[in-house]
Amino acid sequence: MGPGARARGGVGVIGPSLILAAIVALFHVSLLVAVRGRVPDLFPLVAIGALLGAWAGDAIGGRLGDVWRIGDFSVAWASILAWAGIGFAFTLGPLAVRPREERRR
Repeated sequence: MGPGARARGGVGVIGPSLILAAIVALFHVSLLVAVRGRVPDLFPLVAIGALLGAWAGDAIGGRLGDVWRIGDFSVAWASILAWAGIGFAFTLGPLAVRPREERRR
């Protein structure tokens, strides 16, 4: 915590990075649903992967620089890593989740 947090009684302040990453992730997951025409079976994993990817993308963009920024938020890096998180969830998700036919038995 910084010195300003201690002056306010020790309460930390959450920056807008996580909230903006959630907005970017929601946009990209919605775009995925619009392109595919249906909600993926692994929707929670895809949404979490996109959120973590967008959040990591903002952190990387903050260090490396970005061509498209909104304030301190690195939109281009967040978008690239949100899609990487979606791809990661689609790749490893079926290993963790059983198909519907097996769940009904």
